[in-house]
Amino acid sequence: MGDYFERIVDLDVAAADAGAVAERMVEWMVSRGWLLRETSSDGVYSLLADEGYVAGPDWAQLTQTWGEDWIPGPVAVIVGRNAHHGGQGDIEPAAVICPHCRAKTVIIDYPQAWEADPAVWQPFSDAIDSWIESGDGAVTCGSCATPSPIIAWQWCDGFALGALAFDFWGWPPLTDEFLAAFTAELGHRTEHLTGKF
Repeated sequence: MGDYFERIVDLDVAAADAGAVAERMVEWMVSRGWLLRETSSDGVYSLLADEGYVAGPDWAQLTQTWGEDWIPGPVAVIVGRNAHHGGQGDIEPAAVICPHCRAKTVIIDYPQAWEADPAVWQPFSDAIDSWIESGDGAVTCGSCATPSPIIAWQWCDGFALGALAFDFWGWPPLTDEFLAAFTAELGHRTEHLTGKF
């Protein structure tokens, strides 16, 4: 048992702008009847949000059909620099790709290992912590020896860094059409994650 969520992470918004962008996106969804201005904490398990916006009368336009009696949970909005992952222990990504030379750094060597190699993960973890605190953090690629901002690296398998995220708790799967429309309205690159609490 557990509660499932889908998360849309804004990969480009600056931390200083995230609150205003969040409000604009909520207003966009409210204006279309997908959300209400009413908030609730029922069924919200986001680490950095205690409540979310209640689904509006037209919420089903965003999702695959799961039956007319389905009632989705709230949509939590997470503002601030964070590392986003699927939960249930899936914190570290399996690999990351250098933005300069495109070399892949393996962090978890599946199926030989099921946990991150501490020596490989530590520079990335330290840079993420620095970025969350100050907005700066970099890692030097082991292949090309070029340092890159931590937010420029391309993460694999359900991991993303961003200053704004939207958690859809207990919703049927969001449609590709909605995800594309959301990204277009946002005007930034996004990462779509799924997870479980």
